[in-house]
Amino acid sequence: MVSWLGILLRTLRSAVRTRRELALENLALRQQVAVWKARQPRPRLTEMDRIFWVFLSRLWTGWRHSLQVVRPETVVSWHRQGFRRYWARKSRHQSGRPMISTELRDLIRRMSYANPLWGAPRIHGELLKLGLTVSQATVSKYMLRPRRPPSQAWRTFLKNHAKDLIALDFFTVPTATFRVLFVLVMLTHSRRRLVHFNVTDHPTAEWTAR
Repeated sequence: MVSWLGILLRTLRSAVRTRRELALENLALRQQVAVWKARQPRPRLTEMDRIFWVFLSRLWTGWRHSLQVVRPETVVSWHRQGFRRYWARKSRHQSGRPMISTELRDLIRRMSYANPLWGAPRIHGELLKLGLTVSQATVSKYMLRPRRPPSQAWRTFLKNHAKDLIALDFFTVPTATFRVLFVLVMLTHSRRRLVHFNVTDHPTAEWTAR
């Protein structure tokens, strides 16, 4: 009784469905029959079978009623995996300026090595004269830059050259009679020893130089 009722319900449902839905259902059933026949005793779906059901689930809303080989949740998980793979592959191909050839990169390096005083604008201009189209920013990227020793700190510099350095100060001093005197003082850095001093009330260029 139940089987006849089920057959009757499926028949009535088929009567109201469109030709497109019937064609898709027929296609889904034929694909599953082929899977059962080709992979006995236990059907195993291949990559093409998974792709088939993912596309069918996008084309037909009633695909769940005809699916028997796997659960509908499995098809949904296949679709999500394919979506993640698609975006992972697309993200690896970054858009932007295409890379230059290996020969051109080597040429830029050789030119910068052979001409250490040339900057990126000069090398860029020479490449344009040779008919090689490349941006100045790309030239600057692949240039060989000479290694420079790290600069020493100010404290280290003073420590290494203290015996050769002097400190100089030029200041004014008011007197008791409201005169202004100009004082020049020189000290050595190594021992803070007074090297020279002079005082005048009218400084001139000649006095300062002497």
